[in-house]
Amino acid sequence: MTSSFFILLFLYSLSMSSFGVCRGIVCIESERETLLKLKHHLIDPSNRLSSWNASLNPNCCHWYGVLCNNVTSHVAELHLSTPLPSFPFDESLIDETYEEVRREAFNEYSRRAFNGEINPCLVDLKHLNYLDFSGNIFYRKPFPSFIATMTSLTHLNLSNAKFMGKIPSQIGNLSNLLYLDLSYAFNGRIPPQIGNLSNLLHLQLTGYDSENVDWLSSLSKLCYLDLSNTWSLVKGCILPLYNQPSFLNFSSLVTLDLSYIPYFSTNSSVPKWVFGMEKLVSLSLHDNNFEGTIPDGLRNLTLLENLNLCGNSFSSSIPTWFYTSFPNLKILDLSRNNLQGTISDALGNITSLVTLDLSYNKLEGPLPTSLGKVTSLVELDLSSNKLEGPIPISFGNLPVSFQKLSSLRYLSLFENQLSGNPFESFRSLSKLSYLNIGYNRFEGVVMENHLINLVSLSILHASGNNLTLKVDPNWHPTFKLTSLDMSSWQLGPNFPSWIQSQHKLEYLAMSKTGILDSIPNWFWETFSQTYFLNLSHNHIHGELGTTSKNPISITNVDLSANNLGGKLPLLSNSVGFLDLSSNSFSKPVDDFLCKNHKKPMNLEFLYLASNNLYGEIPDCWGIWPYLVDLNLQNNNFVGNIPQSMGSLTELESLRIRKNFLSGTFPTILKKTKQLKLLDIGENNFSGTIPNWVGESFLDMKVLILRSNTFSGHIPNKICDMSLLQVLDLAQNNFTGYVPTCINSLKAMTKKHRNIVPFIYCLPINDGKLITAMETIVSVLLWLKGRGDEYKNFLGLVKSIDLSNNKLVGEIPREITDLNGLLFLNLSHNQLIGHIPQNIGNMGSLLSIDFSRNELSGEIPPTITNLSFLSMLDLSYNHLDGKIPTGTQLQSFDASNFIGNNLCGQPLSISCSSNGKSYDHNGEGSDRHEVNLFFVGMAFGFVVGFWIVVGPLVICRSLRYAYFHFLDHVWFKLQYFF
Repeated sequence: MTSSFFILLFLYSLSMSSFGVCRGIVCIESERETLLKLKHHLIDPSNRLSSWNASLNPNCCHWYGVLCNNVTSHVAELHLSTPLPSFPFDESLIDETYEEVRREAFNEYSRRAFNGEINPCLVDLKHLNYLDFSGNIFYRKPFPSFIATMTSLTHLNLSNAKFMGKIPSQIGNLSNLLYLDLSYAFNGRIPPQIGNLSNLLHLQLTGYDSENVDWLSSLSKLCYLDLSNTWSLVKGCILPLYNQPSFLNFSSLVTLDLSYIPYFSTNSSVPKWVFGMEKLVSLSLHDNNFEGTIPDGLRNLTLLENLNLCGNSFSSSIPTWFYTSFPNLKILDLSRNNLQGTISDALGNITSLVTLDLSYNKLEGPLPTSLGKVTSLVELDLSSNKLEGPIPISFGNLPVSFQKLSSLRYLSLFENQLSGNPFESFRSLSKLSYLNIGYNRFEGVVMENHLINLVSLSILHASGNNLTLKVDPNWHPTFKLTSLDMSSWQLGPNFPSWIQSQHKLEYLAMSKTGILDSIPNWFWETFSQTYFLNLSHNHIHGELGTTSKNPISITNVDLSANNLGGKLPLLSNSVGFLDLSSNSFSKPVDDFLCKNHKKPMNLEFLYLASNNLYGEIPDCWGIWPYLVDLNLQNNNFVGNIPQSMGSLTELESLRIRKNFLSGTFPTILKKTKQLKLLDIGENNFSGTIPNWVGESFLDMKVLILRSNTFSGHIPNKICDMSLLQVLDLAQNNFTGYVPTCINSLKAMTKKHRNIVPFIYCLPINDGKLITAMETIVSVLLWLKGRGDEYKNFLGLVKSIDLSNNKLVGEIPREITDLNGLLFLNLSHNQLIGHIPQNIGNMGSLLSIDFSRNELSGEIPPTITNLSFLSMLDLSYNHLDGKIPTGTQLQSFDASNFIGNNLCGQPLSISCSSNGKSYDHNGEGSDRHEVNLFFVGMAFGFVVGFWIVVGPLVICRSLRYAYFHFLDHVWFKLQYFF
């Protein structure tokens, strides 16, 4: 709300009444009793109304939230709102901590918000003119309709109170209202009776629908109008707002918010009538998907102090007139568009700017040299663009540009292509509390004198650069950080001792920083209250048990990819995420998993992959009931999967690949019905796949059983896993046919365009779990004959690998229904018959491997429709005929077609125009001509045979002599041996 509107509202209210809390005022007894009745029906979880006690303080004018009139002593105002939860948002932390911070903020809000019900006795406060119950939690409670009879009200705020039902039409009876805010208080549509409130100065109805907007024509005094987030507004009722609204007279309108209105999006341009409202001080049109250039009509609104156009699709450069048309502009938000071009040096003309947000665009070029002229800047966000070059240091005789921005408190240059040493430009930013320069091309050495004046710094995120910190070992920073991310800096080889002074840290990330030291003894005690720690991808050595006397208590711990060894550390019950993978832990895990735990542990994510852990997997998983993601792969575990692992009913991902585990398919997993990913490949499991797999694993997306000794048929029930995206049964002993129901794998029949690229694991029970954060699952996949780790794109992969088994029969034609499949490998089996004629329908295929089977017939011509195909191997089958002509097929290596009776490119064997036959070496001859070489060879064999055998048949004495000779030779050989 602008300052001019505050003044107008204050003067109007002042003419209506005077109120205060002067010591001489004593409240009226009947009104005190009314307030006590009101309290009785409210639920006050944080005891905010403790002062509402007649025996302790009979003067209700001194009670919490109560204001009385200075003259009459009547209760004039009730301020009983609860602020909605707020928390810092940082795009760079959204994967790790966003959900946790959000949940904690909401829990704190819930502990303060009033609920229960508003008692009708409120109407007895006949002189009440100000009522604010906003932000409280009245779920499933009907709107207190009696409020519509309180005609003395001039100010009513029930926003975000979430009553059940619609806004009652009787609200139009409150004809004295100056201020009305019902945003997100109800469901349904805006009643046209709102138009009866002709004295309104402030109207906020965020999040509603309306049958029409004719009622707006009666509200000619409005200074503030907010109809944003009207998701269900339909074309018929919003059209008058888009076209020129001749029936509206908003000559006094100062603030207008029409954000998040879907029908505006279909028109793709800003309504032209907005440009005629020349008294506007604040205009918000964010998230309407407006396209094209920033409209010229905005230059008419020369009084603007706040302009928010974020979340649209403006794709032009920022026009030159923009920098000179708004001399009073304080807040400018053009973020989340497609703006291109450079930021003009004319930016320095907008010297009144306090907040500038140009983040998430496609702006390029250097930072403007005039930035130092905008000395009033408090917040500057240029993150996620394509800005390049160094941060300007000096321009002629001007001082350092950023040094002139002495009021700057928030600076984000995250994810650009900026270079140089940025800290040389930050020396004098003594008020800066938030700095995010992560993922640029910054380089150089940062010294103590670069940081000495950053005394207010609280959050420093600078990961993904090539910076080196060079300070004295006894350096004590002047700042006290709560969040620090220096990943990818050079901080080692010694563990940075200065970090001990930052005991307020809640978030600490120093991954890939070249530390070759052990973790010091003071570390775990100093940061016992930290909730996030990432020291991964260093060379930290030693045993955690020797540096940590007490169990680790940090909520999220990532020490992966180091050289830590010995025993696994003890954990407290506050740990929710632990990653110790890719280290050198080499002891049995019995102590870690089974001992010293008196009650169930809250751990949700446990990663112990790629260590030297050995022995049997302990049978005590009942202590860890909240595990969501468990990774034990690439160790030396032996034996069976323990029975207690069946108690992990929240488990969504289990990876135990590449161990020495044995036994049949683990029946105990039947209860883990939340599983999305199961990888038990490269072990010694045997037996068949049970039918219940398809019944229990209905959420399964990735199933990997490769490189075991499973046998038997592939059960049809596996087709019931309709969400399955990756099926890998390669290198086993499966027999029988490829299931014809394979087209029931519906996730493989959909192209990947609308699918999230990740596969997440997310805790379900927020009431008990600690981290409440998402993790992105990764897995090793063998695609195109090569094993690679897939993580950021795993959700896009659609793959079937049944290679290296003993499958027989034909390739089912139903497989061609999988038009979302990317990778198909049926090689090294005993498949017969033809390649399905409709294989060209599988338009998403990138790779096909049918090699080393017994397939016959011609290659279907439709295979040339597979325009994305980058690998094809049909070698060593019984295929014949001409290789279909198409750009893709002729680009493959000839080795992918050998071992067949094929001709044509890319083979060097040409095809004749009519009826040529081919042997397995690719050599051809006319089928109607006699090959003289083979005729001669056959004739010679017959003649030679009868020359030798004929005399023996005719002459008996010769025959006896011949066999006598053979017997003599046989006896000689026996004696020799």
